[in-house]
Order: sequence, then C-alpha cells, then structure tokens
Amino acid sequence: MERLPDGRLIAVDRSWNMLITARANLRPVLGRRVSFAQVSLPDLPFADWADLVFSTATFHWVKDHPALFAGIFKTLRSGGRLHAQCGGGPNLKRAHELAEQVMHSDTFARYFEKWPGPWEFAGAEVTAARLNRAGFVDIDTSIEEASTTLATEADYREFVTTVIYHPHLELLPDPALKQAFLDRVTELAAIEPVPFTLDYWRLNMQARKP
Repeated sequence: MERLPDGRLIAVDRSWNMLITARANLRPVLGRRVSFAQVSLPDLPFADWADLVFSTATFHWVKDHPALFAGIFKTLRSGGRLHAQCGGGPNLKRAHELAEQVMHSDTFARYFEKWPGPWEFAGAEVTAARLNRAGFVDIDTSIEEASTTLATEADYREFVTTVIYHPHLELLPDPALKQAFLDRVTELAAIEPVPFTLDYWRLNMQARKP
C-alpha cells in the first residue's frame, strides 16, 4: 500500500478475530484506504473489481482450487493479475508421515478413521492447467523448496501445535490425548536425520486476466 498511494485494499479472511487484529494494525496507518471482509474461500463476493489479487500461505487450505481460481478470475478486472504463494507439491510430506504413524497407532486410530486432510498441495503443472481452464493467460507457476529447522524441541512443539498439526488435534476430544499426540510426534521428529525440520515446499503462481 505504501507503493500505491492512490490504491485501495480489501483484506479478506474467514476468521473474524483475524480481521479485527488486521484492522487494529492497519487502520491507524492506512485509514479508509483499507477495508475488511469476512469471506470463506473459494467464495469471493466481488466482480470486476480488483487490479491485483495477492495471497500468501493460504490457498493450500482451500480444497477446491478450480472453484477458487474461477472466483479470483471473476473478481479481477480485465488486465488484473493474480500473484500468490502457498504450500504445494510435496509440501510437509515427511511431517505428515510422522503424524500418520501416530494416527494409525492403537491409541489414536479411531479418531482418524475418516481423515481426509484439509489441504490441497497441488503441483506447478496441475495449477497452471487449472488457471488456464479458469481463463487466465501469461501463467507462470513453479515449486521451490523452503525447509525450516526449528532451533529447539520447545520451539518445534509450539510451532507444530498451532501451525502444522492443529487440524489433527481438533479431532482429539480431550487435552490428555492432544498432549500424548504431540509428545509422540515430537519424539519422532527428534530422531529424524535433521531433527525438528519441516519440509516446506512453496507453490508460486502468477497469471493475468485478459
């Protein structure tokens, strides 16, 4: 927004708490140039409005990417651009394999009988094809490795509790089970070749509406 002194921004999130926090931080700086909308992707309540749709670390939480890209296409004006990054390809494959070991154990298996996983980690070629079908041109997609190693066991435990494994923990009915799940996953992560490493892969995408 500092680079767009005449620009206007609509920040969207499905979480009202996140929007309140964003408003508290941005309104004092940007005033009425920034607005906030509670939106649950892939549904976008805009049409022919935006010159740019920008997102980071969000799209992999949306299972239906064809619907997402169709909504973004509708939101953009002619000539508008999509510029986004999210998890893709083999993102967190090893981290999820560790969780699978725990999930399939006798203690936890019944809680994950219908576990679908809430993510869509698409590859670059699949994403390019989906963008093309949505109507975009000048499409550029790529995958890049971005592994992250946490400094200590405590750092790892805190991070995976809130960022990586919280969908798993939500299915466990009491605090003792949640703690046991985290303890076991942390034990497995500690004996990996590089302990407490998260195998992130980023999907980059750029495209333009004709």
